[in-house]
Amino acid sequence: MSGIHTLTMPKWGLSMSEGRVNAWLKGLGDPITRGEEIVEVESEKIAGALEAPASGVLRRRLAAEEDLLPVGALLGIIADADVADTEIDAVVAEFLANYVPPSEEEEGGGSVPGKIEVGGLRIRYLKLGAGGEPLILVHGFGGDLNNWLFNHATLAVKREVYALDLPGHGESTKDVADGSLDNLTDVVIGCMDALGIPAAHLIGHSMGGAVCLNVAKRSPQRVHSLVLIASAGLGAEINGDYITGFVAATNRRALKPLLSELFSDPGQVTRQLIDDMLKYKRLDGVAESLDRLAGKLFANGSQQMILAEVPEVFGKPVLVIWGKEDRIIPARHAPKAGGKVRVEILEGQGHMVQMEAANDVNRLMESFLG
Repeated sequence: MSGIHTLTMPKWGLSMSEGRVNAWLKGLGDPITRGEEIVEVESEKIAGALEAPASGVLRRRLAAEEDLLPVGALLGIIADADVADTEIDAVVAEFLANYVPPSEEEEGGGSVPGKIEVGGLRIRYLKLGAGGEPLILVHGFGGDLNNWLFNHATLAVKREVYALDLPGHGESTKDVADGSLDNLTDVVIGCMDALGIPAAHLIGHSMGGAVCLNVAKRSPQRVHSLVLIASAGLGAEINGDYITGFVAATNRRALKPLLSELFSDPGQVTRQLIDDMLKYKRLDGVAESLDRLAGKLFANGSQQMILAEVPEVFGKPVLVIWGKEDRIIPARHAPKAGGKVRVEILEGQGHMVQMEAANDVNRLMESFLG
């Protein structure tokens, strides 16, 4: 009905089948502005805040704090102040009568990661969306395509978006060759060739940002624009203790404080997040691949390949996003804004800013891409 809007349990990433209501950020009867954070939800991997889909008044809260609900379940109702209670009750009743929790087959949302051959390597990717100019998401050191679980679907509303697992990461081949930035760059360009993408917008986080910078340097004709999030490759300084500690960590006790360095809120480091990381680190070949990458890219606690000139000389739009409290790569590495380079430093945010401040980062990226 016009003027009545539902708020439902989101689906963040392929594996999410349910979420827990951590906290309501708005009370019944509170006025709501579209885009305002209204309720915090926790998946097995990380917590995030849902934004209001429309302006109005919070007229119903159908889920209580600590409720564990399947994806798509009704959380609340936002409606104009003059909408009758009977109309809202009818919408709620109709929703509850027709809602069916997703089956295991449906939980993937119709999108299943694919794998392609690139230079003899098996590379996993996930595509969402269709049409528009293609966009490619490139994760950082020790990450995978799930680092974009709060961003991928939002970006894919207007275009096709591919998230990759770099060699040595996720479900891609663990062979990283010599561990150089040029080798990772070759793989990204090879993925574009294999997927039939002549040119794309590139978004890179941390080490992935350095990869995207190098693609733009070597093959600028393949890149429409760059979004660099807490990017490596813009200065020599990096938290070497984090890098060496992460490579060496083999148990929860060692890994948890390291992962906490990535976030401004250590509470984001859930038990599931640690378990997933340990499972990855125990895969055959991972220890060797991470050690080789770290030794080549971050030897002696310092970044070995600096591409600080690229944002300016690239000559195409560049957006740089950084958490001011980043404890892995300092925000002062961000280039000077001007010309085609836009810089956004987010107060109180850390290295995983695209996850912790996903709503703000998504708005910045959509505005930039639009």
